[in-house]
Amino acid sequence: MEDASVYRAIVAAAEAGRRVALATVIRTRGSVPRHAGSRMLVDPERAPEHAMVGTIGGGCGEADVITAAREVVASGRPRMVSVQLTDSIEGWSPAVCGGTMDVLVEPILPAADA
Repeated sequence: MEDASVYRAIVAAAEAGRRVALATVIRTRGSVPRHAGSRMLVDPERAPEHAMVGTIGGGCGEADVITAAREVVASGRPRMVSVQLTDSIEGWSPAVCGGTMDVLVEPILPAADA
């Protein structure tokens, strides 16, 4: 069902002529909050509370991917982001899952831009 929300958001952005970025987890190693195939759409032109649809896991790693997605939208070029969730277990951190995720962030451009 989550993918359906992402796909609907892609269609809505295309119909409105907005540039967006699709982030897809393509590889995981170790313990991670989401697995390969998880998707998130970032729409920088929308208000912050509506700028993301879907999730790749939340927290600092997702924030890094959102930043990269904004850059991808601006440049029109895809980018790979490695999300490290391996902080020291001795220190408090919400990013301690123990694994890593590789996330492909690709632009989805309106037909006029493509």
